Amino acid sequence: MINSIAKIIFVLMVAFHGLIHLLSFLKAFDLVQINKLTRPISRPLGLLWLVAALVLVVTAAAFVFKVQWWWIVAIVGALLSQILIFTAWKGARVGSIPNLILLIVAILALGSLRFESGYRQDVCSAQEQARGLPVEILTESDLQTLPPPVQRYLRYVGVVGKPKVVSIFAEITGEMSQREGAYFPLTAEQYNFFNQPTRLFFMKGRMFGLTVPGYHRYQEKSAAMDIRLFGLLPVVKVDGVVMFEADTVTMFNDMCLMAPATLIDQRITWQAVDDLTVKGIFTNQGTTISAMLYFNEEGQLVNFVSNDRWDVSTMKQYPFSTPVSRYRNINGYNLPTYGEIIWHYPDGDFVYGKLHITNIVYNIQTAEHAQTQ
Repeated sequence: MINSIAKIIFVLMVAFHGLIHLLSFLKAFDLVQINKLTRPISRPLGLLWLVAALVLVVTAAAFVFKVQWWWIVAIVGALLSQILIFTAWKGARVGSIPNLILLIVAILALGSLRFESGYRQDVCSAQEQARGLPVEILTESDLQTLPPPVQRYLRYVGVVGKPKVVSIFAEITGEMSQREGAYFPLTAEQYNFFNQPTRLFFMKGRMFGLTVPGYHRYQEKSAAMDIRLFGLLPVVKVDGVVMFEADTVTMFNDMCLMAPATLIDQRITWQAVDDLTVKGIFTNQGTTISAMLYFNEEGQLVNFVSNDRWDVSTMKQYPFSTPVSRYRNINGYNLPTYGEIIWHYPDGDFVYGKLHITNIVYNIQTAEHAQTQ
């Protein structure tokens, strides 16, 4: 709510600031009598005031409609406006305040965009590597080596008779929290590729009304978590062996919950426990992790529990679970759409995240293709 009000105030400020510039244009061409503008304004200078007005109004409109390049227009408008203000400093210096605010907001937006561009480049690179991979149809014979609970799950999801999954694009909303802290809202998107296990997760959180983007990258033999205020100021940055092992658990979790068709992968070995429980052991790049998968009688996967995930805030391993529910059909597959991320600490459970899956697209070809599904 506060963020929405701040955006409205910002847009009105920029638009009004632009319209004020029209007064100097009108005076320069003797279109109206403006007593407060006592200094003469030449017509060429008046035209520059008109250009500045138009650029600032366009800036406001581009911001409202979330045009990606709005910050470029904003910087041009603020700088041109400030130059003109210097020519009439005594009567127009107060206009420097909105110009300063506009420049700050534009620079912060640029920081976030540049931070996100690294994620976009990684996505394009991974898509290029996956492009052209043969996609076969998944059949009943592909399920025969799996434990019965996993077979029932894949039939329930509806993977049989459909293409095997080599990649996914997912959109997520929800809220997360640090231990002892308040929950903050977030939106996120991620791409997973399974020929060479890759997970590229980009989120935009809101903390105290400020944008805090974060990028989790799991690719080849490395993994990193990088969270920055406005995409500029580091808040959390973790990488290394511990992060890779932690994200190997997360990668397997994604396969189980969002891409069940990939559970036929030869990098997974299975141990049956009972009619509703199995143990999955996943190996990637020499790192092996395991998790217990719990199913209900209907065939739904209802929980994923692993002891191999590291809590990077403490650099210790604790039991980690992701109970899921609210199955619904997403693009032809029956999938869970709500899940919680829970750390089971010695002194009690902590719900680290509450997430809603709003969209999943399989075997994406390009970033643009995923966004239009």
